[in-house]
Amino acid sequence: MGLAVFGIVLVTAAAVLGYGVVIYNGLVSLSHAMERAWANIDVLLKQRHDELPKLVETVKGYMQHEREVLTGLTEARTRFAGAQTVNEKGDADGAVQQALSRLFAVAENYPELKADGAFSGLQERISALEEQIADRREFYNHSVNAYNVRIEQLPDLFVARFLTYSAADLFEVSRADRADVRISF
Repeated sequence: MGLAVFGIVLVTAAAVLGYGVVIYNGLVSLSHAMERAWANIDVLLKQRHDELPKLVETVKGYMQHEREVLTGLTEARTRFAGAQTVNEKGDADGAVQQALSRLFAVAENYPELKADGAFSGLQERISALEEQIADRREFYNHSVNAYNVRIEQLPDLFVARFLTYSAADLFEVSRADRADVRISF
């Protein structure tokens, strides 16, 4: 009888340990998926960051009287370069988006600039990057949400707490960056 009880305890312990390993592997997989999703955003943000100096140089010759717009874009780019966390990058990214929107809106007043092939190409490239960034942000937030939900559900919650997993931040922009861009001519 003692051997049977020992066998049942051993099988139960093995099952609990096996289930714990399955939970652990699932959490690790979600964590890495979230990191990969952020890395994909970071690649596109870097590409946009690299394109902005070309855009500014192209625009400078046409917009002598629009220094404020160019300065705003340069400052936003610098702010992004110094951002470290997801939230800081989200805020800085919003500032870059606002500055680009303002630049493209002001460019409408310069027919020669709009006709410039280099400007048009850069504008199309940056607009395409913006769309890709928006898509990747959505995927990142989906990955973060899946991870956050999983670490809060039973029985995964116990494994997550034991491993000190904590909730991740969604990629959000500040209230100021959600406001309409004011453009005056």
